Amino acid sequence: MALRNVKLTVSYDGTSYHGWQIQPGKRTIQAELANAVSELLGWRTRVTAASRTDAGVSAKGQVALIQIDSPIPTKNLAKAITDRLPDDIAVTEAVDIPMGFNVIGDPKCKLYRYSIFTGKDRPVFEIHHCWHLVAAKLDVALMNQAAKLLMGKQDFKSFATADDHRTDSVRTIFRCEVYSSKFPPQEPSDAPMVGDDWVFIDVEGDRFLYNMVRNIVGTLVEVGVGRMKPEKIPEIIEAKNRRAAGPIAPPEGLCLMWIRF
Repeated sequence: MALRNVKLTVSYDGTSYHGWQIQPGKRTIQAELANAVSELLGWRTRVTAASRTDAGVSAKGQVALIQIDSPIPTKNLAKAITDRLPDDIAVTEAVDIPMGFNVIGDPKCKLYRYSIFTGKDRPVFEIHHCWHLVAAKLDVALMNQAAKLLMGKQDFKSFATADDHRTDSVRTIFRCEVYSSKFPPQEPSDAPMVGDDWVFIDVEGDRFLYNMVRNIVGTLVEVGVGRMKPEKIPEIIEAKNRRAAGPIAPPEGLCLMWIRF
């Protein structure tokens, strides 16, 4: 059989996992997926993803790549792999992709969505997929003013974790939008949670630094509760210092919605 590239779209609830990447002695999405593919094919198979999500972060549209020379038809792979996965992980699509496809370097843009619940009662059915800001009233209009100042090609060093020592911290944000409504704009089917107590933050960009989206969210929340003015954003960017931005948001509210190539 000829070796072929197969692109997998993967959905998972990250609540019980220590993120995507394999770590010794810890349960991760990559390890579970590699085990399932290897069990199906009968030999150890490497699984590479376009994004390394953190512990507690979920995904609806993670993209992974495997190389196989199995006679199993590609159209059957998604179900066959999913049948061997835990209930909180699923392969939703498997398609052949040309050799030379770079799952890490080829993405053109990614969308992350962060969910915040501001109601007083604990949202027990969604608690693992949101940040519960108890009785916090967020000024969405002010948050959007700040969000617009984050758009474009800029140096986001201030929004990277302090341990991120990469020299290139320039990234492009195509969309940064905050909304509180029954459904998010443009993609209503992706938002099962409804009601005015829900606030969503969409961040679409070409690439992201480690913890960048969660640090953006934490900063926008500081604006939303009145502890920071929107005009502070350019100063934060100019500082190129993590301490200039707001606190990091919890991982539970973050979801990787899709990746486009």
